Amino acid sequence: MFEYINGIKLVAELMCCSAITAPKGKGINLLYTKIFEGEEKEKVADLMEQIGKEKEIPFFIRDAKNVRDSLLVVFIGTEVKPRGVPFCGFCGFENCEKSSEAGAYCAYAVGDLGTAIGSAVKVASDHNIDNRIMFSFGKAAIVGGFVPEKIKIGYGIPLSVAGKNIYFDRKM
Repeated sequence: MFEYINGIKLVAELMCCSAITAPKGKGINLLYTKIFEGEEKEKVADLMEQIGKEKEIPFFIRDAKNVRDSLLVVFIGTEVKPRGVPFCGFCGFENCEKSSEAGAYCAYAVGDLGTAIGSAVKVASDHNIDNRIMFSFGKAAIVGGFVPEKIKIGYGIPLSVAGKNIYFDRKM
């Protein structure tokens, strides 16, 4: 089933490189990348399914099946520390100090994460590797403690090589 694992691993590593080198607010890198495969990938899929059942969120269960059918999953997440950009307020607060006091997430951290994910999936696309950006995998990896505690937002990008893209025509 996983006959192209070496090629997929190479693309996954390139995706992580692309994410880390993507532009960042004030040039500060708060990103974290990790490649999930084998037993660890399956444990996150199990947690996704458990969350889906316990919280009655069908797409977590559907996505868990996709993760199980994938060769591996690239995780890209971020810390949410403020950058100290004067006169910003994009987080909804007057300044970084008030944002931190309220526990808000820095808009630059969120934006940087989006840019990094876009850069990573472009690498997968350039190599014709099927992929899907999944909030569900990221959430399960974070709440399950599969990534460092300082990572507050993240997404999983499962990768597949098949005759038909497994991430489309999905049923809830």
